[in-house]
Amino acid sequence: MPPLRLDASSLVLIAAAVVLAAIAWFKDPSLPGLGARNGLAMVWFILPRLVPALLVAGLLQVLVPQETVSRYFGRESGLRAIVIASVAGVLTPGGPMVSVPFMVALANSGAALAPLVAYMTAWSLFGMQRIIAWEAPLMGWRFVVVRIVPSLAFPVIAGWLVKLYYRE
Repeated sequence: MPPLRLDASSLVLIAAAVVLAAIAWFKDPSLPGLGARNGLAMVWFILPRLVPALLVAGLLQVLVPQETVSRYFGRESGLRAIVIASVAGVLTPGGPMVSVPFMVALANSGAALAPLVAYMTAWSLFGMQRIIAWEAPLMGWRFVVVRIVPSLAFPVIAGWLVKLYYRE
């Protein structure tokens, strides 16, 4: 198992937590404890979802042949790979605990940046779980359609622009 390391994003999050705790303490000394309890409650909510999602990502890395991922989604893949990745992004259920480990598994198996960008862009814009659970009930289907139709090409365009301008 690799050692725990603190990268830039970890340090930024730690700094933000310390600053917010200090602000909360100056507002009311009991608030940092309350905030910590709320945060730990979220950990206990997320942990049962996060652990299996990470295990699935790790298993995908060893079960999906790297040659297959490289062949269909590698550096030499074209527009077809970008479109397939865009569709996969739309269809991937769940939150970032599912989509990001899946994307990492694909990247570690040889997927190029263009399909990965298309996948994440599609997941971000059109995640079905979010549309069904939040947008449609709160904003209505008319809003969903009006938001989605003009955005349909974005994942493919994003992937294509990466392929065009970023050389791996």
